[in-house]
Amino acid sequence: MSERTAIAVPHQVVRWSIDTGTSFEDFRSRYEAAVPVLDLPRMNQLRADRADWDTVLKAAAENAPHGFMRFWSTDVGATMQLAGDAGDCASYLMGNHTIAEQMYRHDSAVMLYAPLRTAIHRDAEGAVLFSIDQPSTRFSAFHNPAITAVGRELDRKVIHLLQVLDVPVSDTLFTDGVRR
Repeated sequence: MSERTAIAVPHQVVRWSIDTGTSFEDFRSRYEAAVPVLDLPRMNQLRADRADWDTVLKAAAENAPHGFMRFWSTDVGATMQLAGDAGDCASYLMGNHTIAEQMYRHDSAVMLYAPLRTAIHRDAEGAVLFSIDQPSTRFSAFHNPAITAVGRELDRKVIHLLQVLDVPVSDTLFTDGVRR
């Protein structure tokens, strides 16, 4: 019997918080339209049919017109208002299983960070922000160039999604100041 070990992997993560420049209701509505809910009945049918990967890729592309779909969401603000807290906040798991697979094949532990956790929320001054941990800073912790490359591609896809949503994106989002 081999001895099992535990490892600790410290890593730094960069959180992006971007002012959407619009109301909570407007941005939330546009985000949810651009990032549709995972078509779970179709996914379950693909699993039951043991569909080939090309069929899965096609179904994901149809389900995610801008590269991402919603796997989960909750209205955190409505829940916290029960405790007397003010403020709007919705939290999501957004991703694409066909992109995640490109990392999973190297290390299944990437599923700690896939799908990506996002939030739409108000800050103390009332601005509506979209917040997400920069994907490449999450996935670089695996110290695998192939996984890191997919993380960088996810950075680009998140930026593209924000552009689709008419949110101005600054070069300051990139930790090294260079768009990748």
